[in-house]
Amino acid sequence: MKINQLLNESGLISRLDSRILELDIKGIADNSSDVAKGFVFVAIKGFEIDGHGFIDQAIEKGAALVIGEQGITRLGVPYLQVENSRKALGILARNFYGRPSDQKIMIGITGTNGKTTTSYMLQHFLESNGMSCSVIGTNQNIINGEKMKSSNTTPNSLALHKLLTLSQDEVVIMEVSSHGLAQYRLEGIEFDYGLFLNLHHEHLDYHSSIEEYFQAKLTMFNQMKEHGIAVVNTDNEWGRKLCGILQTKGKPIYAIGTSTECNLRVAKFHSLSSTMRVIESNETYQMVAAMTGMHNMYNTLMAYGTSLLLGIPKEKLLNSIHHFKGVDGRFEITKLAKGSIVIVDYAHTPDAISYCLETAKSQGAQRITHIFGFRGNRDASKRKHMLSISAEMSDRYILTLDDLNNVSPGDMLEVLNQLNETYGNSKGSIVPDRTLAIQQAIHESKEGDWIVITGKGHEKYQQTFHLPTDSDRETVNYIIKQN
Repeated sequence: MKINQLLNESGLISRLDSRILELDIKGIADNSSDVAKGFVFVAIKGFEIDGHGFIDQAIEKGAALVIGEQGITRLGVPYLQVENSRKALGILARNFYGRPSDQKIMIGITGTNGKTTTSYMLQHFLESNGMSCSVIGTNQNIINGEKMKSSNTTPNSLALHKLLTLSQDEVVIMEVSSHGLAQYRLEGIEFDYGLFLNLHHEHLDYHSSIEEYFQAKLTMFNQMKEHGIAVVNTDNEWGRKLCGILQTKGKPIYAIGTSTECNLRVAKFHSLSSTMRVIESNETYQMVAAMTGMHNMYNTLMAYGTSLLLGIPKEKLLNSIHHFKGVDGRFEITKLAKGSIVIVDYAHTPDAISYCLETAKSQGAQRITHIFGFRGNRDASKRKHMLSISAEMSDRYILTLDDLNNVSPGDMLEVLNQLNETYGNSKGSIVPDRTLAIQQAIHESKEGDWIVITGKGHEKYQQTFHLPTDSDRETVNYIIKQN
């Protein structure tokens, strides 16, 4: 591809000599170790490493053009200074790979809670009815039926465009994080459907305020295709705010919630059976949530409503719901021989924890033991809310270690003690070793007890604990076998 084609719509063409614009480009890299002869190297200042420090290495490996944010001269190859390297990378990747999002039905899902669950529900509904789907998200990436490990909820723009080019699937379902949006990882991508699930207290270690967090989410809806549709949960105050903004811009909205103005309205929900009465196109009928809990009622409706918009008949969708098998690490239920139940869930925000504990109660839990911790070097402002909710809603809670992220165990233990003294109550205790906390709760459980373990879900442990296990699910299974 010629440089002039690569820089199309970037506003950078006028800065280069016409002879340079005719040079052939063989690839793009934002890591100097990936550069080969004829590549463009985009220097990005990261949080730990600054790509500008590797420009000489990229040129030695054959870079034909360098793009960066610093004022650099006399490199020996053409250099373009840009205001934002991350944004430039997305535009270049889009052009180099031939605008792959234009050739797919693109579905972006954003929200504090429920992105992974909704994406897998949607994949199931669509594939059960003949539409092949790629999924890009937290648990893994699935392209052409092949599962690949994912390092971020939203990959960077270069990796993302590569994945879209590899995909031969008709539909691409993406979890879209606020970090990904704020860091321009989705630059060059346009969506046919944008799903807004909710917005709650989270990531305020990264975003300076909840309003800034919302504005990051809003970015996705500025990247809709001409006839793209926003599917919005209007039972969340931020969803209502989003609708107001989109309406002033004349953007199509498919509203979901309890309001009489919703396109897909919930008239009644029975928490014990997870059944609901819905009204859609002036027709009232019963349906069952694909997973238990009111939060999963909304996740189901978001996936169901989007599937309706894609033209799948209601009757086929209602049948598909019954065959959904759940999601790894999302309210995974294990029944113990003594009559108690263990739940493993990814919940790591105050609202998500509240949903989990409320769901356990609605499903008949006689006593609830809640096991959880706090991640090191992450949003500390939500910790007191998480603990207060657990102290109020559970019959007993055990504070334990989560990912330490370079915080020492002693320092985190001190944090747990301080929080427990300030926001906890007599129902709480601290067991630093996560596996032993789970073991203690299981051993002491009785018939009718529910043990709710939150924070990790499908994820592997980052540190070693007493029991020889790598995740909460493995720990539960190991204890069951030992007994």
